[in-house]
Amino acid sequence: MPLALVTNDDGIDSAGLHALALAALEAGLDVIVAAPADQASGASAALSAVRRDGRTIVESRQFFDLDVPAWAVHAQPGHIVAAALNGWFDPRPDLVLSGINHGANVGRAVLHSGTVGAALTAKISDTRALAVSLDVALHPTGERHWGTAAGLLAPVLELLFDAPDGTVLSLNVPDLPPSQVGPLRHARLARGGAVQTRVEEVRDGGVRLREVEVTDEHDEDTDAALLDAGHPTLTELRSVEADDGDRVHTWLAARSDRA
Repeated sequence: MPLALVTNDDGIDSAGLHALALAALEAGLDVIVAAPADQASGASAALSAVRRDGRTIVESRQFFDLDVPAWAVHAQPGHIVAAALNGWFDPRPDLVLSGINHGANVGRAVLHSGTVGAALTAKISDTRALAVSLDVALHPTGERHWGTAAGLLAPVLELLFDAPDGTVLSLNVPDLPPSQVGPLRHARLARGGAVQTRVEEVRDGGVRLREVEVTDEHDEDTDAALLDAGHPTLTELRSVEADDGDRVHTWLAARSDRA
């Protein structure tokens, strides 16, 4: 069976991580859980860690009710994935599953997400990865529908395993019961994200920031718009890849002609 590393940025004790690991087991995968010991949201693909005698601090854990190897790591998600795919585990994980994040990861703001950062770190090692996020409000009430997102894992894995090595997919799911969710849709990234950081106060010696929910209208084929309309969205992400360089070539050629 393929071996999946299950991680996140909400921490080892999060309900979304448990839901994702359980769904991976039910999909027939072997599972290793390694996640931050503490909240690490907004970490992007950072590689920072807490070290003792030069070694990242790792603690073995009993992971809820699941009989899987599990570690709480005093490090950011990107660090965990980099270690897992470059010698920590034998055998090496075949894919990375990151989430289920407490909050949507949509738009170009996915750059800042530790959940997405973990998946994109897998891409650097030519490993398939899936980031899963639940569209939880900034100040939520009521129950969370982790099962709605977990229920989409198996069909999305079919696509992921048929894709080339290094493919990274981002799945965003409405925080609704399955009966209230529309069909899964392909989506491009919106310009902004679901939540943005704004400056609230500037004083001598410091700046106070706060998070606010975005109320802007989005183009109808974007992840933010489709998610607002009740659709789970699936987007392939590409990062740390150069384009064909036409702009740079043209500029250099012009400089050469002027010399």
